[in-house]
Amino acid sequence: MRTEARRFRQVTTDYLGQAAHQVRLEWGPEGAAALAADALIVVDVLSFSTAVCVAVERGMSVLPFPMRGAEAAAFARQRRAVLAAGRTHSAVTDPPSPSLSPASLRDCDLVPRLVLPSPNGSTIAQAHAATGGQVAAGCLRNAGAVAHWAAARLNGGSTVAVVPAGERWPAPDGTHDGPLRPAIEDLLGAGAILWHLARLTSGTRPVTRFSPEATLSAEAFAAAQPLLEDRLLACVSGQELIQRGFAADVAIAAELDVSTVVPVLKGEAFESASDAAYGGGVVPRDRVADDIVGGGHGLGAVFEPIAGQP
Repeated sequence: MRTEARRFRQVTTDYLGQAAHQVRLEWGPEGAAALAADALIVVDVLSFSTAVCVAVERGMSVLPFPMRGAEAAAFARQRRAVLAAGRTHSAVTDPPSPSLSPASLRDCDLVPRLVLPSPNGSTIAQAHAATGGQVAAGCLRNAGAVAHWAAARLNGGSTVAVVPAGERWPAPDGTHDGPLRPAIEDLLGAGAILWHLARLTSGTRPVTRFSPEATLSAEAFAAAQPLLEDRLLACVSGQELIQRGFAADVAIAAELDVSTVVPVLKGEAFESASDAAYGGGVVPRDRVADDIVGGGHGLGAVFEPIAGQP
């Protein structure tokens, strides 16, 4: 224990990048760049990561793009892809046009290649891919599957960053280009992945693998899980979508472990990972809470206190 205490009192030259830990968590594009991990999981629950998951489940290839407008339209034409419509436009067509709305992607006509603009998730994914790192899209729907994908990277010696994308505060000009707004739906989505990952790596000493930031996210998910859908419906991002008429998108995003698909960025497009063997299926709503209370295999048993702390 004293050896561990000395380890965590050491000041590293890359403390902002959580370099002492193999599993890391930080917020937004700036955090993703600071972590500089080998593999990155972008978590944008409402709605980029959830939308990518639903689209890839249906066999679509999803090309992320950071903004809407003429540049996105030109990008889609050059790639012979369909440009996602705006949520509002999609809602008035029958069948709905593909958009950032997960509900529209469930019900729209199938398109082979879809350009999906998103200022948060797309930006993080493209920036990390440009460094040569691996990128996966994670959300509540595929948390267990993504954890298996991440565990394979850890077992190969790679570092893994889980990056909740967050949202942006409105800027003075009315656009959403202001400072980062941490969003609890992304904290919980990241935590779900990390909770599964902790269980998969419980034979190691997680205190040396998981940064405190990653640990806290998993603990937050474990605490919120019994009321997960309620939390998403009531949070700021959920209320914004509900008031705009997109309550179905929040409900789809709150579905926990219903997908075995791991969308990974292959070149310019998210496609299903070929090595994401996962037989998890649906996790019962009360399983996480029962594990924590029972102390048998939940975080109480998996995560040890940081050395020197009570």
